[in-house]
Amino acid sequence: MALEIQQREREGVIILEMKGRITVGKEATLLREKVAEQTAAGKNQLVFNLAGVDYIDSTGLGALVICVMTMRKAGGNVKLVNLNKRNIELLVMTKLATSFEIFTDETDAVGSYYPDRKIKTFDILDFVQKMNPED
Repeated sequence: MALEIQQREREGVIILEMKGRITVGKEATLLREKVAEQTAAGKNQLVFNLAGVDYIDSTGLGALVICVMTMRKAGGNVKLVNLNKRNIELLVMTKLATSFEIFTDETDAVGSYYPDRKIKTFDILDFVQKMNPED
C-alpha cells in the first residue's frame, strides 16, 4: 500500500497523518520530501501521527531518523504518536526508541512543544517489560 500523507495544523504544530507503509522507494522519499517542504516553509515543529502505518522497513526507519535529524538541525523536532505494537517493537529492537519522543495521544504530542503544559509521554520501559515478562 502506497504511503498517503495528510497535513493539518494544530496550535501551530504541523501534524502529518500517515496511512500505508513507510518502505524503500517512493514512500520513504515522499516522507523526506514532505519534511523538507516544512523546513523550507519555516515549520519545524512536527508530529507524525502513525496510526494508519502498518509497516516500516529498514529504509523507512532510516527515513524517520533523517526526518528527526533534519528538524533538529532546523531548531525543531519530530514527535511520534499512535504507533502500533509492531512499530514500537521495531524501535525498541533497533535501540532507536530513545531517539524519538513517542506519545500515545496526539494532544500530548502537540502539548510537548509547550513547556508549561502537563503531558504524558509513552512509557517505553513499561512496554519493554510487558514485551519480555519475567517468569
